[in-house]
Amino acid sequence: MGLLSVAGLVAGYSAADEILKGVNLVVDEGEIITIIGPNGAGKSTLLKAIAGILKLKSGTISLAGRRIDGRPAREISTLGIAFVPQEHNIFPTMSVVENLEIGGYVDRHRTRDRIAGILERFPILAQKRRHAARTLSGGQRQTLAMAMALMVEPALLLLDEPSAGLSPIAAEALFETIGAINRAGVAIAMVEQNAREALAIAHRGYILVDGSNSRSGRAAELAADPEVRRLFLGA
Repeated sequence: MGLLSVAGLVAGYSAADEILKGVNLVVDEGEIITIIGPNGAGKSTLLKAIAGILKLKSGTISLAGRRIDGRPAREISTLGIAFVPQEHNIFPTMSVVENLEIGGYVDRHRTRDRIAGILERFPILAQKRRHAARTLSGGQRQTLAMAMALMVEPALLLLDEPSAGLSPIAAEALFETIGAINRAGVAIAMVEQNAREALAIAHRGYILVDGSNSRSGRAAELAADPEVRRLFLGA
């Protein structure tokens, strides 16, 4: 049994809408899994369903053997899952430290110590601690968004398109940061259009097509597969 186990997940945004059509997924402790596929495949919907933002029609989600499907998003956060959406993931008019304080709202008694730890881990945020978040570069904003999620000390971090809109250099630096977070003991499930780079840092990958599982396997094997390269890696 993995850290996260998703079985037969069916979900959509309306009663007549089924974006996810029986998706299965497992994330083991300490690993990075990446979820790739064409636009509209249900990748971001899957993360929202796991995080409790989207109500399920059927299926189960378990974290460390405990059923979490049907629980509210805030409770799921306290149980060990943190979700970083693609957009609107920081408060632009507030300072870096104020954003981190909001990230730690679930357990305010430990907020100060956790902020100190985050600023030590991410020197660029320490340098900009009093700056408004809107003044940060795109890569720095994404780092702040992940740092806010880490304020709850999650076992699993859900990342939705973290490199979207970033320059190649900024994206490379961000993937290095994601790898460092994982090496520090946080499992990661990441939806990413930059499939080549995502597979390069992931342990395993899942391919979704039309709301269903298409393929899965070791990331290196998927990246080397000629059909996967042709369809998703631009090769």
